[in-house]
Amino acid sequence: MPTLERFRNLCIIAHIDHGKSTLADRLLELCGAVDPRDMRAQYLDSMDIERERGITIKLQSVRLEHRDHTIHLIDTPGHVDFGYEVSRSLAACEGAILIVDAAQGIEAQTLANCYLAIEHDLEIVACLNKIDLPAAEPDRYAAEIEKVLGIPADEILRISAKTGEGVEDLLDAVVDRIPPPEGDPEAPLQGLIFDSHFDQYRGVVSSVRVMQGTLDTGAKLRFVQAGATYEADEVGVRTPNPTPVKALGAGEVGYLIAGIKDVGEARSGETVTTVARPAPALEGYLEPKPMVFCGLYPIDGDEFTSLREALEKLRLNDSSYTYQPESSGALGFGFRCGFLGLLHMEIIRERLEREFNLSLIATAPSVQYIVHKDTGDTITIDNPSELPPAGEVDHIEEPFLTVTILTPTTYTGALMELCQNRRGELDKIEYLSPERMELVYRLPLAEVVTDFFDQMKSRTQGYASLDYEPAGYRSSNLVKVDILLNAVPVDAFSMIVHKDKAYAYGLRMTEKLKELIPRQLFDVPIQAAIGGRIIARETVKAKRKDVLAKCYGGDISRKRKLLEKQKEGKKKMKNIGRVEVPQEAFVSALRLED
Repeated sequence: MPTLERFRNLCIIAHIDHGKSTLADRLLELCGAVDPRDMRAQYLDSMDIERERGITIKLQSVRLEHRDHTIHLIDTPGHVDFGYEVSRSLAACEGAILIVDAAQGIEAQTLANCYLAIEHDLEIVACLNKIDLPAAEPDRYAAEIEKVLGIPADEILRISAKTGEGVEDLLDAVVDRIPPPEGDPEAPLQGLIFDSHFDQYRGVVSSVRVMQGTLDTGAKLRFVQAGATYEADEVGVRTPNPTPVKALGAGEVGYLIAGIKDVGEARSGETVTTVARPAPALEGYLEPKPMVFCGLYPIDGDEFTSLREALEKLRLNDSSYTYQPESSGALGFGFRCGFLGLLHMEIIRERLEREFNLSLIATAPSVQYIVHKDTGDTITIDNPSELPPAGEVDHIEEPFLTVTILTPTTYTGALMELCQNRRGELDKIEYLSPERMELVYRLPLAEVVTDFFDQMKSRTQGYASLDYEPAGYRSSNLVKVDILLNAVPVDAFSMIVHKDKAYAYGLRMTEKLKELIPRQLFDVPIQAAIGGRIIARETVKAKRKDVLAKCYGGDISRKRKLLEKQKEGKKKMKNIGRVEVPQEAFVSALRLED
């Protein structure tokens, strides 16, 4: 077993699409970890959905050999919704490779992840990637990194992860600059679990970083926070194929299989120690707080139990979403789920549909509100249908975000207009260089979750980048808009919106539903209401049977008698008639914002 001096633990951090997974591919090749015949792009991204979208969702770890040093590399996601995954991998490292695109410069996510790494006291090795592009301007962006992050320009490496140029120098810099891990191999075992996934044949497979002591195969282990004991069936390292080893020493990163069946017992942030010589728990992670909520309902009501099992299994692999059962008059039984952001919500929904063969309907995304009642009580709601009647509410507080946008200066006006329209307040403007600037706004989360990101990208031709963090709650003038079909409220379409925007939402929703709801045998009024006040209305006209077909010519009073009789029948039908809303109408109407 090599000594601690020979280990380096590091992760790769960068903005989306700046080349993390490509660099990981080159490092695997350079260190001879993968047979050239088996090599494929995005080697560490194992999920189909990651490969299709070209993004990393789950962090992955791999062990490499270079210059008789052992390097444990963790490839992390770059998207803002998966910042939680990044913070977990930073806790298992001593250093980080920071990648900046030499054609685009620093982006919002680069800054956020870099500050995270600095908070964890990691040694940062910065490099400019994609220097083979014709549009690359490495000197200009090296100066920008020096100005913004304080990393000297002459220490920033120039590489191309695609062609492999400069990657060997990067590995040398990693070995020279990043400190070896500290830890006493003789101390009681302390291991940090930073990721887990469920294998249906072997149970829970956990990624573990040994901080102190030694993790032996066959040892009796105690999971401190869960209070459970298990035996280590297999301990190993990923090279990148799982390879069993006898033991993992202090400072090493590997995986652990202990026959755990319950997903909650090997959560990320859990501390592993031995039963014989227990050690105290390591500082865990902050629990991730869901920001966006939506209802997930199976299209076929019989699939409810399958959905529950699927959510349980997926939660092990991604412990950052929450779920609890709820029922809806329109959609039946389902779950109210909380996610870190919109992309996270989309990915979880897609994974449920693909990996577990479910067909799901998701309701419109909403956020968590704090409602102050007249009686002095406060309640927290994340579902519009839980809002008490308007007469009982004193005021409602909604979550705000501090949003940082980095953009070329030419698009400043368009972005400021977008933020102003979304009830944003400008915090600060700062020029990073004559061509690029940073805008910081305070925005309500509810305005960001709908389609803020898409709007920002389209107004800046894709050049702006976004990062956000929670900024507490503030009181706002909010109302609940109900949609009534034939005077019956449909809870799936209720929405909490700002009073100024309520009329526009009601109008859009009623117009959309008029197109989607099939004609019945009676007139169907579609109304949008705030409390008891109707603010918009459309009508789906009734189908009519031609009762006058048998009357040709003749007396008008006979025709009138037949029409009156038909009218009576329709009136009676309307009193007892239920409007059947087809499943497609729900799906299309809830995509209103698209």
